[in-house]
Amino acid sequence: MDELVQIVDRAMAEAVRKSGSWIACRIGCHECCLGPFSITQLDGLRLRAGLSELQTREPERAARVLSRARAVVERLRSEFPQNPVETVLALEEAPDDEPCPALDPETGACELYAARPITCRTFGPAVRQQGGQSLAVCELCFRGASDEEIAACAVDVDPDDLEAQLLDELEKTTGARGDTMVAFALAG
Repeated sequence: MDELVQIVDRAMAEAVRKSGSWIACRIGCHECCLGPFSITQLDGLRLRAGLSELQTREPERAARVLSRARAVVERLRSEFPQNPVETVLALEEAPDDEPCPALDPETGACELYAARPITCRTFGPAVRQQGGQSLAVCELCFRGASDEEIAACAVDVDPDDLEAQLLDELEKTTGARGDTMVAFALAG
């Protein structure tokens, strides 16, 4: 799992280098931290390990993160008792104003930054999606850039599809499968 994070982080560092001033991502800019988004079971493992580490170093801060996660889970389970994760992720008009429980509401920084999901790590700069045909970028980045300028900054994040291999291995060894959400990964 560490190898995947290193591969992704190297690719993203290259994307940021290539993108230069087009990148708007900064602490406090957290548009990508609002609303429901899916994460993998690997991301969930990494987040729980990050929360555990935070509990050791800064228990009060970890308690705030866990409290926010539990509040989201409780609310979603009451609104969608059958299958809250699948239901919320499938909503076409999902509310996009609820912050991720790992987001510090005062600073706008991720309190589990080192353990953040792959989707969080890859959001912002130009990233080629699987298959290499389409590009994904944050709407706040590349303002005024042409399609060609964006494409020139693009990187392939996981060209050998290591994440899929690791997810398959995780499913075989633990039975964990399917996407989840940050709150559910943290709150258990």
